[in-house]
Amino acid sequence: MTFLEPDSVVPQANSTAGVNQRARVLAHGHQALNALPRTILELGSIFARNGSELALVGGPVRDAFLDRPIHDFDFTTSAMPEETIRLLNLWGDAVWDIGKDFGTIGAAKSGFTVEVTTYRSEKYDPASRKPEVRYGDSLEGDLTRRDFTVNAMAVRLPSLELVDPCGGLTDLIAGVLRTPAAATQSFSDDPLRIMRAARFAAQLGFDVTEDVLMAMEELADRLHIVSAERVQAELTRLITAPAPRRGIELLVYTGVADIVLPEVANLRNLVDEHGRHKDVYEHTLTVLDQAIALETGADGPVPRPDFLLRFAALMHDVGKPATRKFEKNGTVSFYNHDLVGARLTAKRMKALRFDKQSVKDVSRLVEMHLRFHGYGEQKWSDSAVRRYVADAGALYERLNRLTRADSTTQNKRKARWLQAAMDDLEQRVKELKEQEEIDAIRPEIDGREIMDILGLQPGPAVGKARAFMLNLRIEEGVLGREEAIRRLQQWWSEQN
Repeated sequence: MTFLEPDSVVPQANSTAGVNQRARVLAHGHQALNALPRTILELGSIFARNGSELALVGGPVRDAFLDRPIHDFDFTTSAMPEETIRLLNLWGDAVWDIGKDFGTIGAAKSGFTVEVTTYRSEKYDPASRKPEVRYGDSLEGDLTRRDFTVNAMAVRLPSLELVDPCGGLTDLIAGVLRTPAAATQSFSDDPLRIMRAARFAAQLGFDVTEDVLMAMEELADRLHIVSAERVQAELTRLITAPAPRRGIELLVYTGVADIVLPEVANLRNLVDEHGRHKDVYEHTLTVLDQAIALETGADGPVPRPDFLLRFAALMHDVGKPATRKFEKNGTVSFYNHDLVGARLTAKRMKALRFDKQSVKDVSRLVEMHLRFHGYGEQKWSDSAVRRYVADAGALYERLNRLTRADSTTQNKRKARWLQAAMDDLEQRVKELKEQEEIDAIRPEIDGREIMDILGLQPGPAVGKARAFMLNLRIEEGVLGREEAIRRLQQWWSEQN
């Protein structure tokens, strides 16, 4: 069984480079599609024997040509949902119909999970992005309703015939995002596609066509009808994509960021025509790039892609517009922009319905991103190092990377000095870890023991005593149990 290429696929250009690019893309597609698991091909045979069409569609087909791993097996079919359920029961170990109202049935077999959706032809209510589901009568019709041409390709099973009515393969070879229908109509029907354009630009490294660019700008306000959770999901995928800067720049340029990330969009207003401070917007994008470069492999402390580090890098200076002050001596200050930025970050993430822990972690990184400053000028005491580690907690490795990434100076001598100071701090932490459990600094006497020693009942006094013991542990290190008890009793006596 061999993948069949349609005659309509044309080279990107007559240049040698264009022909070679086309050949590489087609070779990737041939290899990936001819290597589809036997279990998946078997599903196509079952549908065909029962008189129904089945085609692999969308992302899996696109990724096959891009030489990317195929993680999802999404199909479209001529069969109605009830018939799809019957056929999937002939194939799978488990079948579920949770998406039946939208024509989607799921199934699993031998570790493979599939979703099969009946051909659709949708009509949209202008007040909502949710379509009125109507079943279509052809694969080509189903494909033309999709978001971008590169996602509007399908491969019929089991014949492996490529169906590409919108020229998606040509656009994929050219590296562009284009909509099957007019971009203004597509984005008006489903405004979330505006966010998906930016996400795919970051994920695939593609450019958008001019009409897509103009439609994003013209219809950005339509995003107000999209739920915050949907916007958040697309933004998260954008931030964790291989090239998030590309997507962020597209959001800002088109004005979409004014709606979904106004704090980042506002950084453009900090351009100082007199050159008294750096371009904060460009600095932020550079910090984002540098933070990504500092992520680790799967076995490291900050495995790539790390949303918390990346989003903190993007938001770390959003407090600057509200705190910029031109001093009398000609300098510019941004006092407390870290604290203001942390509050703005938390507010934006809550509005986008991020989970509480992510809100807490990212805003904490923004709040602490200046904590390291001053270390190189006056070497910290051991207690200051302990407090830095204790305050950073589980974010320690991310905070260090954010701090390093925040250095964008063009002065090579200053850059080397800052990196050397950070190296020194990390070495200090490593040495303290070898001497004591600095990663998990706790009072040497816990709350229950404090109550026993001081004869207290649970209440605020116990919390104050524990806070005193924790501070003592940070300031003076390990004292030993007897000395810790003596100091606790002495403190309690002084309190009373």
